[in-house]
Amino acid sequence: MKYLIINGSPRKKNTWAIVDRIKYNLEGNFEEINLSECNIPICKGCFSCFMKGEGYCPHNGYIGPIVEKLKDCDAIILASPVYALNVSALLKNFIDHTAYFYHRPEFFTKKAIVVVSTAGAGQKKVANYLDETLRHWGVNKVYKLPVACGAKESLETDKIDKVAKKFRSDVESGKMHSPKWGDIIFFDVWKAMALVDDPIPADKEFWFDTGLVNHDFSPDVNLGFVKKIFSKVMFTFLRRVI
Repeated sequence: MKYLIINGSPRKKNTWAIVDRIKYNLEGNFEEINLSECNIPICKGCFSCFMKGEGYCPHNGYIGPIVEKLKDCDAIILASPVYALNVSALLKNFIDHTAYFYHRPEFFTKKAIVVVSTAGAGQKKVANYLDETLRHWGVNKVYKLPVACGAKESLETDKIDKVAKKFRSDVESGKMHSPKWGDIIFFDVWKAMALVDDPIPADKEFWFDTGLVNHDFSPDVNLGFVKKIFSKVMFTFLRRVI
């Protein structure tokens, strides 16, 4: 298995110690991206990635290679400390640069685990935010590991090991989980928007080039009869109102 680690901490302390413990429970090849070493400029909010395509991002030279590694890996380990009740600025900046994945999800066959550490509070809120972000990207299953380190001298290794082993078993199984209802709705929203009279050019190109416009969800994922019907009804409704 190929695991890609994206570390959003500027330090290698509690957050990295948790990642190291997760690695201890996994078997495979690991590639580490420390965002503090990537020197990614701040997202300008120019909307080029949305309107024209991600290749038009003025910072694509920084972001493009990381995205290619995301596409190439089997699973993702995404880590951040809690900074002011949110992710670190390093990770938020990276997420801002990849916001086009909200419109053009790609990672339907990948699993992920999010690691969030804090000396105080906010870890669950931040883990939920990262979970939601990755599911918008299309990620099939997200495991959450929010850890309050506080003044503890050692990590709760039992808790980390338990989640990491579940993550490993799931990744190695190759099983695709049925998406949540909300994920189906957003899939149908963006598919419907690609079919409007004046669509966002990059969105239309993506949905037609990938063939996703012809499916109720990614063909790599089995929706089941009920969710297929739900997706068809939702898409029909959205085509009328958008």
